[in-house]
Amino acid sequence: MTRTRPARAAIAVLGLAALSACARDAGCPDDWCGTAVVVSAADADVLMPPVTHTDVGTGVVDLVFAKLGDVGPGMGTVGDTGFVPVLARSWRRDDALTLSFSLRPDARWHDGANVTAEDVAFTFDVYRDTAVGSPAAPRLARIASVTARDSLTVVFRFRDPYPEQLFDAVYHMRILPRHLLGAVPRGELASHAFGRSPVGCGPFRFVRWRAGEAIELAADSAFFLGRPGLRRVIWRITPDPAAAVSQLIAGEADVMGSVGGPDEVRRVQQAAHLRAVPYPIAVYGFIGFNFADARGGAAPPHPLCADRALRRALAMAVDREAVVRAVLGQYGEVPVGPLTRGLWIWSDSAGQLPFDSAAARRSLAELGWRDSDRDGVLDRAGRKLAFTLLVPASSGLRRRAAVVVQAQLRRFGVDMKIGELEFNIFMSRTGAHRFDAYFGAWAQDPSPASIRDTWTSEGAARFNLGRYANPRVDSLVEQALRAGDLAAARDRWRAALAEINADAPAIWLYAPIAVAAVHRRFDNVALRTDQWAASLWTWRVRPRERIERDHLAAQ
Repeated sequence: MTRTRPARAAIAVLGLAALSACARDAGCPDDWCGTAVVVSAADADVLMPPVTHTDVGTGVVDLVFAKLGDVGPGMGTVGDTGFVPVLARSWRRDDALTLSFSLRPDARWHDGANVTAEDVAFTFDVYRDTAVGSPAAPRLARIASVTARDSLTVVFRFRDPYPEQLFDAVYHMRILPRHLLGAVPRGELASHAFGRSPVGCGPFRFVRWRAGEAIELAADSAFFLGRPGLRRVIWRITPDPAAAVSQLIAGEADVMGSVGGPDEVRRVQQAAHLRAVPYPIAVYGFIGFNFADARGGAAPPHPLCADRALRRALAMAVDREAVVRAVLGQYGEVPVGPLTRGLWIWSDSAGQLPFDSAAARRSLAELGWRDSDRDGVLDRAGRKLAFTLLVPASSGLRRRAAVVVQAQLRRFGVDMKIGELEFNIFMSRTGAHRFDAYFGAWAQDPSPASIRDTWTSEGAARFNLGRYANPRVDSLVEQALRAGDLAAARDRWRAALAEINADAPAIWLYAPIAVAAVHRRFDNVALRTDQWAASLWTWRVRPRERIERDHLAAQ
């Protein structure tokens, strides 16, 4: 009995390697063939779009489901231009509060049913239902209603005029099949069997999911935007990042969305059959502090992290440039706050607290922290200046960065312990607010509105895991969201950033430039800033003779 699971896992891995090899050797007579094996450090959580959180889960649902429309190549979010239609073939503005969408009549669910306006209205109700608990719900709060005018026309009505109406209407929701989910109680959707075996209307059909091992998708040849360039996509779960890169080098996998640090990048660059493809991503890594006692619940203030002056001293003690150089080399930068350079509110002058070792030491001394027993760790009133940083074991980047920060803080007499946790346990602990500090990494969509979800009081129930609260920040963010023009919105956002940075609820460590590893047999390789795998369906396999010719030319 104890050998059953390892044996099945070995068979699964051999099968995946065989699929990849077959795809490589079979040739490509009509340029529509091949399997892409994507290696990832963590499994998906659930394949129910309103409640999917993980990178792999999001990558899968972006291929199985479809949106009404999407941002264009420029990733713009403001106004009514620059967007591309998907399920909606067109839209029009009826007035300042109303947008009407005409759906494609050839869009079908993978079980053959038509996609209708009723599906869109149903999807909005699901995403906004508090019983579902979708993380996208706050982003839809300014939409008053979504109704079906007829089977192919859906009408969005907004509560007030603002610059990102079209973005909110099309970007956040993957449309759901009402005929399959309409009868499911909303509180049961997150755990419903559909989330393990979804039926969508996107470019790929779901095939199977072996938890902790692999997720397999097959191309839908009848996809309304044209058949995908690949026959099959398989996510292989490999928790050890170094082992994942080894699989790529050995030819047992084809793609890795982000290979990690400089050492892994060099390994990929040295493999003749792989390409290292840098691309900007909307992700920032940070050390977030818990403002409440680490026991969680309705606890009193945290004895260390709730102290604003201490947080500021810790932030000034960390040399973030050195962290970036150590773990990312040339493929990253220090963010100016809780955002990435791709957001239109970025300003180089709106920086966080600078690295200032003298100011940090002075501040710690003024706060009464001394090494009274000469053990190398500061103390005050019988308490050591010590705390634990939770880090997900699945993230090699965060693990390496944590070690660098630990060494830096130790020079100031701060004892930061590192608690590496399996990813699901890490998510459980941080979600329950049971930590001193945690090493987080937020992926932002193209709109700065995501800052509200993570660093305001409104986000405290979901993604503001440290329960940071500042009424002035809340007010400035709301003003930015309600601003009628772009200039006014930008001013409010930047004022909010300045207020957040002054409070130091976190130490913003890095904004990476991801480096993907991609087998050279793939053509038309595009990697999106917000979700690299969203355009995977447009990739194609190059004819074998062309691969051989290009390889000889490169030698």
